[in-house]
Amino acid sequence: MGTGELKYLDRTTGEIVTETVMGDGALRFAYNTLLGRTLWPVLFGGRFVSALMGKYYDSPASRKDIARLTAIPGCDPSEAEYPVEHYNSFNDFFARRLKAGARVIDHNENVLVSPADGRISVHENLLPSTPIPVKGAKRSINELCGTVLPEKPFTVAVVRLAPVDYHRYHYPCDCCADGALQIIPGKYHSVNPVALLRRPDLFVENTRHIAKFVSPVFGNFLMIEVAAFGVGSIIQTSGGEKFQKMDEKGFFKFGGSTVIMVFETDRIRFDEDILTASAQDMEVLVRCGSHIAEVK
Repeated sequence: MGTGELKYLDRTTGEIVTETVMGDGALRFAYNTLLGRTLWPVLFGGRFVSALMGKYYDSPASRKDIARLTAIPGCDPSEAEYPVEHYNSFNDFFARRLKAGARVIDHNENVLVSPADGRISVHENLLPSTPIPVKGAKRSINELCGTVLPEKPFTVAVVRLAPVDYHRYHYPCDCCADGALQIIPGKYHSVNPVALLRRPDLFVENTRHIAKFVSPVFGNFLMIEVAAFGVGSIIQTSGGEKFQKMDEKGFFKFGGSTVIMVFETDRIRFDEDILTASAQDMEVLVRCGSHIAEVK
């Protein structure tokens, strides 16, 4: 992927779409200029700057910024649970729930659904000791997952959320928790492809939440939520140990971020359009609850 326009496949229309990025100029300055890269330790080296941004976006003063977000193509305020006027801050709207019926959910037990709205890419037959599936990356899938996985093929699905997206994420299938949530503190780089070109190991370097699950259909799998620049918090909202498909798992506050899922390759087959696009280094826009894979 080059440093020019970001494009993805909209699977609903079949069209290639140019992504409109909130704060695109600042993002490209930070990652594509020498001066911007010298500021990395300050901007991305810890939670301080992102926490300051989060504090502002939690305040009533940020309410005026909602209009900037809703003006970007891809943000549909009519899907929100309440009218825009209801939300008291930017983050209040950013972490909005949707109206009932706003997403069509595939309830077939043999189907895996997308855990979030976002742009998905899928990489099959990866050994856990090999680097994560980003060109130029050196850190392993084991390091990404914070554990040592069996030395067998895995499939990694990356769902990247842009600021315009619905920012709550859900369980992609019926499953049970396998141990406690693991939180690994780290940096707060942007997860935009522009940043990945310059920092291909950022999924391992950034703060992330890691949870293991067992599905009666898809076997053992992991879900990883990755924090990013501007994400003041990853909020886990679910409790207990047993979950149904599309139960809410949590949400991100302001900033683009990422949900990564790791499955044993011999248990799952992702949809052909996603695999074809991923092989061409193209993300596919998917909606929360939509069909993305089936059991093998």
